[in-house]
Amino acid sequence: MRIKLRPIIMALAAAAFLYGSAQAAEQPPAPMFWDMKERLPKPDLSARTRLRFLTTTDFPPFNYLDRDGRLSGFHIDLLRAICVELGIPDKCQIQAMPWEQLDDALERGRGEAIIAGIAITEETRAKYAFSRPYLQFPARFMMPKTRAVTEPIHEKIHGERIGVIAGSGHERMLREYFPDAKVVTYSRQEWLYADLRAGKIAGAFGDGMRFAFWLAGSEASGCCRFVGGPYMAPEYLGVGLALATKIDDPQLAAAFDYALQQIAVKGRFAELYLRYFPVSFF
Repeated sequence: MRIKLRPIIMALAAAAFLYGSAQAAEQPPAPMFWDMKERLPKPDLSARTRLRFLTTTDFPPFNYLDRDGRLSGFHIDLLRAICVELGIPDKCQIQAMPWEQLDDALERGRGEAIIAGIAITEETRAKYAFSRPYLQFPARFMMPKTRAVTEPIHEKIHGERIGVIAGSGHERMLREYFPDAKVVTYSRQEWLYADLRAGKIAGAFGDGMRFAFWLAGSEASGCCRFVGGPYMAPEYLGVGLALATKIDDPQLAAAFDYALQQIAVKGRFAELYLRYFPVSFF
């Protein structure tokens, strides 16, 4: 069941995923999606002769080819950590292929799991067994650094012009959760950024990860920053990224849950997250 949360409640719920305030003051916050006290059973994969992960090369910073043509990225390092936690690093293999070939490759037994950003929907749940999500994508506000805006944001943007991509889940979310804002829609991301930089809009609302990369780049020229949030709304933004296995192999998906939780609890996930996302979108 999908539950809608009001902006302030969503902010508080999202804050529960973050590390303590002392750590957050020292470095960008890394998300925590796991209950550190939960005890998941350690799987025994010793009977498996190999574990092959299927992915792509065109989903940076998650999967890409580096300057030397080697498969690299957040997903690749995460998979290596998963295999270490499962105690089978020598049995793990990673194979990259075009996106449209992933489903057929899994079905034909050319791999045991896919890590490539497959959306978790009712349709895909009928085809795959998924691990729990290991990364989610919150919505965020960006505003010029000259504006000191804090929660509750909905009070601060009353009557303000807020840019958002037309027809997106973020537009629908903005209209429902922040009805007093003056919504300004854009068909192209770069036009939204240009108007924000030029002061033609008071702020922008959209995908936190996409915004984080823009904020870290030269195009932003240090103009802006995140304010408020992060805001989690699965009904508009999806439930995040997960590993997919064959529908008849839920035990492997459960094994990934164990490994992912251990990686998070031990701080390895935070290390990888901050390596690939130095401007945190949480």
